[in-house]
This record gives sequence, structure tokens and C-alpha cells, in this order.
Amino acid sequence: MTMVRAGVVPTRRAALYSSLGILVTVALCAGVIALFGVNRVFTGLLAGAVAGIAVVAALFTRDAVVLTERTIYRRTPWTESSVDWDRVVAGRFTLDERSRWSLALDLAGGDEEHGELVLLSIPPVLRPVSGAYDLRKREQVNEIRALLRRKRIPVTVLPEIAGALQQHWEIAPPTR
Repeated sequence: MTMVRAGVVPTRRAALYSSLGILVTVALCAGVIALFGVNRVFTGLLAGAVAGIAVVAALFTRDAVVLTERTIYRRTPWTESSVDWDRVVAGRFTLDERSRWSLALDLAGGDEEHGELVLLSIPPVLRPVSGAYDLRKREQVNEIRALLRRKRIPVTVLPEIAGALQQHWEIAPPTR
């Protein structure tokens, strides 16, 4: 069974996750200092930083959109909901309000904001793959395109995005 992880964490939730990580760091550091004295500040900071990073990583890992052959799952650390593939009208790869490239699914019905489900939001591709981030995003684009092709969902891609993907990341434009 094919499973593709995608999703964009909204700014407010990202700020909440970061704040929770800082709160865990400060609380654990204060606890170590209270239990063992002021001489253990570095130990408290180290333990707090490790725990804070673990909390932030767990929250960001859980917050995702997971596309499977049967359904689409929208997950946050506290909830999980699903969207059936028959609600997906089309896909589009366009510019978002922050001039980033956004790959989104248009949905029929439901309570989603603007009737869409954003799968990816990446900075414009200006050069070949140059690091792990670029490589992961290229893999995600390929995996999502393959799944949408199997589901026979039409995808609209702006010409400048299609040209840059083909030139720099060697991703062929859709064949429809």
C-alpha cells in the first residue's frame, strides 16, 4: 500500500509547537536547578534542551497530511480526520500568497478553508538539487504526482513552475 507524507504546518501551530518546546526546556532546567542546586545550570540546560527538541520533533512529525490509496488523512498531534478521494476535484501547483510554490488539492464540500488541502509549499526552484531539503522535496513532488496520476486526478501546473521543475529537478511535465 502506497503512503505519501506531505502537509504544511500553519504558522500559528508552528509557533505553538516552538513555544511548547521552549516551555519544556525552561521547566526541566528549572526543575534540575531546584533539585540539585545552582551548580547544575549546564546540566539542567542540556537536559531541558534535549527534552524540548524531542517535544518539538514529535509535534512536527505528527502534524502531517498522509495520502494513501484508500483515503487522505489530516493529522495534528491531537486529532486525525480523513478525506475520501472522491471529494478531490483536482490538483494545482501554483504560487501562494507568499510567492512560494504550493501544491494543493481542490476539494468538493467539507469545511476546509478555501476548499483546499495544501500538500506542499516550497520556495521556487532556481537551481538543481543541492542538498537534503531539495532532494526530499523533489521526492515528495514525484510521489504525490505518481499517486495523483494513479487516482486519475487532473493537476494544473503553471508553465513557469513546470519549466523550472523540468530544467532544474528533471521532473517531466504532466502528459495530459
